[in-house]
Amino acid sequence: MKLRYAGACRICQTEIPARAEAIYERATKTVRCLTHDQAPTPSPSDTEEWTTTLDVPALDAGTPGGSARREFDRRHEAREARIRAKHPKLGGLILALSDEPQSTTAWSIGADGEEKLGARLNELCTESLLVLHDRRIPRTRANIDHIAVTPTGIWVIDAKKYRGRPSLKVEGGVLRQRTEKLLVGSRDCSKLVDGVLKQTDVVHDVLLPGGRSEGPGRPWGRVPVHGVICFVEADWPLIGGSFTIRGVDALWPKKLYPQLQASGPLGTASIAEIHRHLAAALPPA
Repeated sequence: MKLRYAGACRICQTEIPARAEAIYERATKTVRCLTHDQAPTPSPSDTEEWTTTLDVPALDAGTPGGSARREFDRRHEAREARIRAKHPKLGGLILALSDEPQSTTAWSIGADGEEKLGARLNELCTESLLVLHDRRIPRTRANIDHIAVTPTGIWVIDAKKYRGRPSLKVEGGVLRQRTEKLLVGSRDCSKLVDGVLKQTDVVHDVLLPGGRSEGPGRPWGRVPVHGVICFVEADWPLIGGSFTIRGVDALWPKKLYPQLQASGPLGTASIAEIHRHLAAALPPA
């Protein structure tokens, strides 16, 4: 691969400049020059030679559900402190006999969904499938649950742990304007689609700030950005069930995974570069 940062061959210590071709050993984060295309088996006396590493900044892929879990903990602790302060003697009993308000438990349920989906995405990671979790959208309090960079493009994934069956309701189309609604059971959850579309716009802007490419050899504006609402533990039918609404896919985890693993035009070097760029532009929430 072409190195993004300068390094040194761990065998002969020859300096390798940035953008030069070399062999990158992912397990040890070391490089070898092309004249050492076969790695010798290290002996105990060679241990020190294996410590020469690339000057690559550490990449924080994020913690699935991290910000949602912190918000739940904050609200839970604030409620407990408030009740104990108001009822010094009976505070513990009141807490034991009462439930958290729905506005608080919603954060825990959301974190559960993100954690479950994120754990499986981490298991699927390869050089051709790299993920980021819980990324903060600049200048807002909003976040993106998961981002996957794959051979077929970038996938912006919103994880939802909702009860009920997701469905697409279409109204109009002949004499009046066609409208599409996302229902979960009987609830209109169309705002979820608006949220994912805003998130895909954010990723587009990160790839092409100011509408320009990132430089020669990086046509990132051509990389597709897919929006997904992934319903974890929803009531899906045995046959069919997934659908697309306003360009956003609504599906379940096992339906999502094969799409992320599909072959496509992006190579591993491009995937790694885009992944690192998104990680820097969208820090952990």
